[in-house]
Amino acid sequence: MHRREALGCALTAGIAGLLPACSRSDDAAQRSATDIAELDATRIAGIARPTTSAGVVAALQAWQGAICIAGARFSMGGQTREPDALQLDLTGMDRLLRLDPVARVARVQAGMRWRQLQALLDPHDLSVKVMQSYSNFSVGGSVSVNCHGRYIGQGAIAGTVRAVQLATADGHLLELSRDREPILFGAVLGGYGGLGVITEVELDLADNTRIARHVEAVPLADYADWFQDRVLGRQDVVMHNADLMPPDFDAPLAITWTQTDAALTDARRLIPEGMDYAREQNLIWSATELPGGDAMRERYMTRRLLEEPRVIMRNCEASLDVASIEPRTRKISTYLLQEYFVPVHALAGFVSRMRTILARSDAHVVNVSIRHAKADTTSLMRWADRDMFCFVLYHKQRSWQDARAAGWTRALIDAALDHGGRYYLPYRLHATRKQFERAYPQVRKFASIKQQVDPGNRFRNLLWDRYLPLA
Repeated sequence: MHRREALGCALTAGIAGLLPACSRSDDAAQRSATDIAELDATRIAGIARPTTSAGVVAALQAWQGAICIAGARFSMGGQTREPDALQLDLTGMDRLLRLDPVARVARVQAGMRWRQLQALLDPHDLSVKVMQSYSNFSVGGSVSVNCHGRYIGQGAIAGTVRAVQLATADGHLLELSRDREPILFGAVLGGYGGLGVITEVELDLADNTRIARHVEAVPLADYADWFQDRVLGRQDVVMHNADLMPPDFDAPLAITWTQTDAALTDARRLIPEGMDYAREQNLIWSATELPGGDAMRERYMTRRLLEEPRVIMRNCEASLDVASIEPRTRKISTYLLQEYFVPVHALAGFVSRMRTILARSDAHVVNVSIRHAKADTTSLMRWADRDMFCFVLYHKQRSWQDARAAGWTRALIDAALDHGGRYYLPYRLHATRKQFERAYPQVRKFASIKQQVDPGNRFRNLLWDRYLPLA
């Protein structure tokens, strides 16, 4: 029986069936896989949906070809796809395996989304210690990209991961931590599925404190010193970011959340799931498409932040839904993210060069959010080898303008590199091979580790196809 025919039967019968004797045509067995950006798709051999670590191992043993791994699919450049590969969809692996409220530790299956975990933690007045600003992402995917958030005094999520369980190419399950195979542990964090399948994650947690929002306009020239004094130098700050708005990107709107005993202005413990965000989506569309969009943004977004007091629980702010910033449709335009990291001292120089590049390219940037991350001492493919300011660029582009966006993206990557920084890997694969190797010189060591644990190069995706050294 042809390998793909056998796979099709296994997918139909379930992994537990382990390749029953039946037949299926190649065309029927193939699937088309895409991601949140919906700019392109990849023909894959099929999709397996295991619900346990044993199911992942069974899939790896039943299918001997290439493997790619998908969770919530928020990466935007093929990091979850590989031509003719079996895609492991881990979204069904969403169980809580262990919760120790006293030690503030949780162990979950990798397909669980942050919002699911928050619902389980909140009754214990616990929160996720580090995660993205929105709660839709999967835990395993967040660890695979070594995400970060707005949490002050923290950095990449790698610093909060106690252990991971990894399914390897030969079908073994390994427990990895700082004490057990620490080199492989560090390589898997931010390894984008290139070394195996993360099936379980053990995380440090934080307290679910009451927080108050403070908003202040700060001159760009003063922001670095202001941040050091008013944010990093205070013990009560929980989250912070500063928004730069087009077209000048020169007036940071600093948004700081501090611990407080003040009365709640919103009693909700968590943002409800499945809410209707048509108003928010229409507002973003109007601000980016209609004449007078900048004035509309100032009236309905910036002024509201400055004038509306807000005291909420940490979990409420951490349970934001990405639907609130999504387009109504992606048929004409799509919204994308990019991110750049520069050392703290390079903030002003990078912003100046970024502003010039964006103005020259006529890029349609909605906003740029500045965050801060402490140096990462855990992951191999780290994007923060020192304390960094992180610039999250949220932009809109017509669905047919990806090649145009590639040009100004490479210019921004050069700007970050020239200022001693790096760029982030979960997005469109616009960087050249030279830029990638300049940003991530650790890739040679990563390739050596991969040769040891995955000598047949089974774990693949479009990111590693483009940038991983062959020898």
